[in-house]
Amino acid sequence: MKQVLEYLAANEERFIRELCEYVSFPSVSAQPQHRGDVEACAKWVVAHCQQIGLEAQLCPTNGNPIVLARTPRDPAKQRPHYLVYGHYDVQPAEPFELWKSPPFEPRIQGRSLFGRGASDNKGQNFAHLKAVEAYLKTGTPLPCDLTFVIEGEEEVGCENLPPFLKSHREELRCDGVVISDTGILDLQHPALTYALRGIAAVEVTLHGPSRDLHSGLYGGSVDNPAMALSQMLASLRDKNGRVAIPGFYEDVVKLTAYERKEMARLPFKESAYRKSLGVSALFGEKGFTPNEQRAARPTVEINGLTSGYQGEGSKTIVPSWARAKLTFRLVPNQKPEKILKLVAKHLRKVCPPSVRIEVSQGHGGEPYLVSPRSEAAQAALRALGQAFGHAPVLLREGGSIPIVNDFKKILGVDTLLVGLALPDDNLHSPNEKFSLDAFAAGMRLGAHLWRELGA
Repeated sequence: MKQVLEYLAANEERFIRELCEYVSFPSVSAQPQHRGDVEACAKWVVAHCQQIGLEAQLCPTNGNPIVLARTPRDPAKQRPHYLVYGHYDVQPAEPFELWKSPPFEPRIQGRSLFGRGASDNKGQNFAHLKAVEAYLKTGTPLPCDLTFVIEGEEEVGCENLPPFLKSHREELRCDGVVISDTGILDLQHPALTYALRGIAAVEVTLHGPSRDLHSGLYGGSVDNPAMALSQMLASLRDKNGRVAIPGFYEDVVKLTAYERKEMARLPFKESAYRKSLGVSALFGEKGFTPNEQRAARPTVEINGLTSGYQGEGSKTIVPSWARAKLTFRLVPNQKPEKILKLVAKHLRKVCPPSVRIEVSQGHGGEPYLVSPRSEAAQAALRALGQAFGHAPVLLREGGSIPIVNDFKKILGVDTLLVGLALPDDNLHSPNEKFSLDAFAAGMRLGAHLWRELGA
């Protein structure tokens, strides 16, 4: 390990230059005009993997190519096999005018690297590649066999990754998956994310009169779809912040005393949190802390609400329709299919006969949970502590990463989420950055992690 860590420290400046080259590709998967840039970036990753000693190839899909790279194998040695997942595609950079420097011209300021994709996810997956390079270039035996799967469609839904996993199931058979695409609280609190919330999306539309009506001539004699929809939406949540749909909490797995104790360890100041969000008071399900509410409890949110006249001034009408977009964040063991059925049933029940309801089900993703007490999770926690020099914490994140459930269903293995992003890294926002201190710690994490998992 001494040789590996010394190699990482001695070559850090070069690694940063290489990361800048990686970030300079405008590999925006959502925009067709960047299709060539996406492919060029994938080819760069393949060439770089080959340069550091991996067997790498570009695997075509119906969309963007997937990079598959393997550490050299020794048939005489039976070692654990782990898959490392990352993505080289990035979010669109618009609005460009809000960037302090061009998004695809990486800029270093202090110990931060600014550029689209620096943190999400190029810097994070690159740290793992550099850790493996340190093993290979110093002749230090790797305790595990590793396969890197770095895809180009994470930001647009990973549509072609599940078929790829199925068609390469035997080749990718492994003991577990490692992903660095989540966050940490700060450099003093490295984290293992052991749970993610799922999601279920719904769009509800109410149809009233055949056209917008003069509210003076007709108002009071016909129902107003906007008013009816508002009353229906109000029935989704009670005054204590609980979702009021019958059967909604049937499958919810309660937080254990151990989990609540671990969450209480997380540094949190309500006043600072309120200030950062620009709100005068917090609101959430009673009986739970803000951290529990936003990461470990199910929710209902109105994401969009529209009806009637939206222009300047007033227009006195009874609108002919009203629409709302809803999402429900789910926790283990809630199933999006079941929740969507319960939501549709409730909305139809509370809908007045004076309007016609239309419910459209959107995307869904299952929640994810891996035991933080498992041997692999404990190994990851030890590696985090060694890499950052601080005791790690356990996190449940409120967002969703559907691909971890695909790894579970298709390959039958759990995923270790050991992210490196800081809260102010501006993921998906202008002026995205990546801490170079987190990058250095991430490389050390990769070095320690394989030793811990190999044991």
